[in-house]
Amino acid sequence: MALNITGRKLFVKALKEEGVDTIFAYPGGMITDIVDELYKTEGIRVILGRHEQALVHEAEGYARATGKTAVVLVTSGPGATNTITGIADAYYDSIPMVIFTGQVPLHLIGNDAFQEVDIVGMTRSITKFGVTVREREDMGRLIKMGFQVASTGKPGPVLIDIPKDIQVTAGSPDYPTHVDIRGYHPNENVHIGQLKKAYKLLKSAKRPLIMAGGGVRISGAQDELLEFATRMKVPVTTTVMGKGVMPENCPLYIGNCGMHGRYAANKAVTECDVLFSIGTRFNDRITGDLEKFAPKAQIVHVDIASASISRNVVVDVPVTADAKIALERLVEYAEEMDTGKWMDIINRWESEHPLTMPVPKVGVCPQTICEAINMVFPNANIVTDVGQHQMWASQFIKVNKDQEFITSGGLGTMGFGFPAAIGAAVGNPKKPVVLVTGDGGFQMNMQEMATAMTEKIPVVICIFNNSNLGMVRQMQQLFYGKRYEITNLAAEDGSYYPDFLKWAEGYNCHGIRVTNAADVVPALKKAKANKEGPTVIDFIVSPDELVLPMVKSGTPLSDMILK
Repeated sequence: MALNITGRKLFVKALKEEGVDTIFAYPGGMITDIVDELYKTEGIRVILGRHEQALVHEAEGYARATGKTAVVLVTSGPGATNTITGIADAYYDSIPMVIFTGQVPLHLIGNDAFQEVDIVGMTRSITKFGVTVREREDMGRLIKMGFQVASTGKPGPVLIDIPKDIQVTAGSPDYPTHVDIRGYHPNENVHIGQLKKAYKLLKSAKRPLIMAGGGVRISGAQDELLEFATRMKVPVTTTVMGKGVMPENCPLYIGNCGMHGRYAANKAVTECDVLFSIGTRFNDRITGDLEKFAPKAQIVHVDIASASISRNVVVDVPVTADAKIALERLVEYAEEMDTGKWMDIINRWESEHPLTMPVPKVGVCPQTICEAINMVFPNANIVTDVGQHQMWASQFIKVNKDQEFITSGGLGTMGFGFPAAIGAAVGNPKKPVVLVTGDGGFQMNMQEMATAMTEKIPVVICIFNNSNLGMVRQMQQLFYGKRYEITNLAAEDGSYYPDFLKWAEGYNCHGIRVTNAADVVPALKKAKANKEGPTVIDFIVSPDELVLPMVKSGTPLSDMILK
């Protein structure tokens, strides 16, 4: 009979059994026993972030760059509550993750003990599964359940709350290889009849269009999507979360659609007669006015989550299936369609309103920066924060095979970018990582520079610095009579505020400021040469630069603001 072991030892054993090589952690009183056990453990890298929210974003970047389930470890109370925004972000973008929180001893739960919160209750609506371990003998089963739920079906975050006394209580050393979860049966098949019906509808179209979302990436179906579209000769548009699932150098790819999508892509959605969507939930940033979305089309919706189908857009042919399983079958059916005239129309729309920005009188053009990133970092993983820069990156940075475009799409979390870039670099250190961020969002988690420096993570940080909260300012300019309230971040005397170069110097980090187009490429090349740690490039951008096209919230995709 195997000897009993403590909960803290079982915790580490579970991580090893799950193949975990990295965890993102911040210590505290209710997890000191687990932290001590990690100190004795080889083969698991512990990344010390500087804020618990940032830890979760780092884990998101790691999961996106590796395809693995990420692990976060924090203490109870404020350590746990600080993770909530990150957990919500992971939930809305379907990131597989297990968050372990410390908890006060069992006999203190419910007594308003120091740093006691019901974190399971607080996060119930933004996790796939959450539980407090109340019996030491349940610990192995619950951890295994957490990893299974996080990574199967539609992925997402799981929270496991471990009281301090459970961590030091001895019990069974067993960690199961699988657990049966009552009522949890993720769909692993596809209804062939429905899939054939969907294919026949697509084949009958005169103006077919495939819309691919993040579900294609999550399922690893990029190759199948490319093969299916190529065999069928059907054009493909993507959501922002789907950017990169179709190589952008493929002539069938027509760009992102939605609020800041390409003119031709939005026109194609409006004029197509069959819209074949796969791996997207049709959120409002993609659809605009729901009643006028794809008004001429019959719609196919392939999604792993049946609850997402016909929730926002009522569809004609629903198919509940994993994107990869569905596309593997569809490739078998695929026959070339005559789409030449349709592609000519789309290409004409593109030539009528190409995606381009005028050269500014002041500062550096965002398009110039993005195109320079394409040139200097052709194979990098691209990470963005949230705001105008995010949309410029989605418009002008080209993402092709074996690249990731990592962004916060569902929740739109400012402060996501820098920690996510750190996590992506930790997960795939051989792949260059370029962060595209704004001066507003960057300041929300800029303390993670300490993590990047101590871990020697060579992230290239491109700050699109317009001294404003640019996306809100753009809305104020277009829709609120230029009443710029609480969006200006600049100093009254016009000086750099903050001075990101002086700030970087405080961390012994190299910084470069770029104020004209001629210096963009040299700055990026200099940053690329630095392999010892991060480089900050402060690109000065005019606050008058706009992200266009733009579809005002709640209006049809056809009503694009172009200038």
